[in-house]
Amino acid sequence: MENKELLQKAINTIRFLAVDAVQKANSGHPGMPMGMASLGFRLFTKYLKHNPKNPNWIDRDRFVLSAGHGSMLLYSLLHLTGYDLSLEDIKNFRQWRSKTPGHPEFGLTPGVETTTGPLGQGVANAVGMAVARAHLSAIFDKPDIQLFDHYIFCIAGDGDMMEGISHEAASFAGHNQLKNLILFYDNNNITIDGELSLAMSENVAQRYESYGWEILKIKDVNNLSEVDAAIEKAKKSSKPVFIVTNTNIGFGSPAKQDTSEVHGSPLGDEEIKATKKNLKWPEEKDFFIPADVKDYFNSLSLKYRDYELKWNSKLDKYSQLYPEDHKKLKNYFNNDFEVNWNDLFDSLKSIEKSATRNISGQVINHIADQIPNLIGGSADLTPSNNTSIKSTSNYSKDDYSGRYIHYGIREHAMGGIMNGMSYYGGIRPYGGTFLVFSDYMRPSIRLAALSHLNPIYIFTHDSIGLGEDGPTHQPIEHISALRAIPQLIVMRPSNAVETAACWQTALALKDRPSAILLTRQKIKFYYSPNSIEGTKKGAYILIDSDGTPDIIIIASGSEVEQAVEAAKLLESDSIKVRVISFISWELFEEQKEEYKNSILPSSIKNRLVIEAGIPQGWEKYAGDGGRIIGINKFGASAPSEVLFQEYGFGVENIVEECKAILNI
Repeated sequence: MENKELLQKAINTIRFLAVDAVQKANSGHPGMPMGMASLGFRLFTKYLKHNPKNPNWIDRDRFVLSAGHGSMLLYSLLHLTGYDLSLEDIKNFRQWRSKTPGHPEFGLTPGVETTTGPLGQGVANAVGMAVARAHLSAIFDKPDIQLFDHYIFCIAGDGDMMEGISHEAASFAGHNQLKNLILFYDNNNITIDGELSLAMSENVAQRYESYGWEILKIKDVNNLSEVDAAIEKAKKSSKPVFIVTNTNIGFGSPAKQDTSEVHGSPLGDEEIKATKKNLKWPEEKDFFIPADVKDYFNSLSLKYRDYELKWNSKLDKYSQLYPEDHKKLKNYFNNDFEVNWNDLFDSLKSIEKSATRNISGQVINHIADQIPNLIGGSADLTPSNNTSIKSTSNYSKDDYSGRYIHYGIREHAMGGIMNGMSYYGGIRPYGGTFLVFSDYMRPSIRLAALSHLNPIYIFTHDSIGLGEDGPTHQPIEHISALRAIPQLIVMRPSNAVETAACWQTALALKDRPSAILLTRQKIKFYYSPNSIEGTKKGAYILIDSDGTPDIIIIASGSEVEQAVEAAKLLESDSIKVRVISFISWELFEEQKEEYKNSILPSSIKNRLVIEAGIPQGWEKYAGDGGRIIGINKFGASAPSEVLFQEYGFGVENIVEECKAILNI
């Protein structure tokens, strides 16, 4: 029989570690941890299958704190259950180089499964983890041995429920009947501005029910029996489960419980004393962990260890009965696959004209059978993005082994779900949409970069060259906006070989996301013996003159065609021209100075940059003596060849600009 007094003391330990840490930092969010301490305690001590000594064990349950502002709930639980997070780390909450930042960060704190804080993202991440679990279970589990027999738990708050990404992701999860996904809704009816009724009045449970989730309720989160009943029922469901969890934000605070004052500010010394007194806690002790509470949490370590030991025994048996699948499993999680790139490159060199989106589709279908954990999808633009894998079925509730995902028109959720798959491991996701719609998924892209994940984004229709669809679909500022995201590798190829090399580069990245920008319109391809290796270095000399060039033309993507044609006309006038295919700023900047200077010698001041987007940032490569042909206004509806002419990308205009630079 459980010692209820001890359990209550353990729950209050969680509460006051959070309260004291926020107070010491003089910033943070104490209310959510105070209100959800009972659920967090019960989940981590009774239901979460995990081993704090090995946070990366494959068959662990995943816990996602989508309401990342309540990070001290998670940090308190991680410390108490034995993760590599000391009490000193708790005391350094929100401080420089601490392991306890204001919002959880994946890779920084052991036991933190996702980077959260921007609300709604964690919900999409949890859905992505459920996608990955279901897929790997379909691939590897056997009737007699289930290696992926675990759950994805997520806590989300009112703010998460309001954000659009959670709507998109929840709809996707319900449509695909992603069981083993359990979402707790911290229903405390308070946001920063005040009562929830200021901005929200719908019945959230009914909304999730309409998505296809099973709905359960916990009327009082502090009633552990009620928490137990809900979790046990949820684990038996054949659907994703949404548990409305009624809580009191700032539970126990005499003056601030159930108010917005406790959401995002410290309680203050006097209110902390009053709260400790109210919950029968030593008023003068900070960061206090009673000895019996410490002993209780320490006693759980054997149970946590046994979870993994039992699974390891299961894995040993699996390796004996299914040796090929066991080898394949290791390859999935190590991304240990060989691709025959040489044959692919050889086949592409003869292609003289095409849209780079079409080439990307060929690359995908060449590598898909060689990289079986590559899983793709599109936000309802499969025929336009050319992202399908022809040799596989679609991922669906009827076939989780399928490797192609129809995300629907849910770009933001697609980004968050891809992140969840990356967090989970064993899968390499890619997803496609039009470049202009990268705006819809930008927060997820940013978090992928911040979290050192490696999803691959396929952005087609990458300029005004898409033509008649007009300015609503024509990206202008988007290339520059993507380049502004730290850690993101942005690549814009100009020919078939470069496109394949971009894919090769993206797949080799272990801890960085990448974006490959592709044309809708067909363009003429020009090649160089340096095209493959030059692409991997970000920029290379595509065409060069005999002797020192009089001018260097720098272009990316589809504008390389215009650059080369202009160079031909200039050469006919005895003007020596070098054409640089500039695929990626990020890759180029990582090269040694010797290489960079060989491509763009500082001694050659005459330069012209050409890119069908805002010129912001190209000044560095144009230099003091150079010019930029870019776009500083929105596009228009017309055929692509007309638009390129009208917007200054015609060959004649490029020639004139070069001559103007040369004062000819």
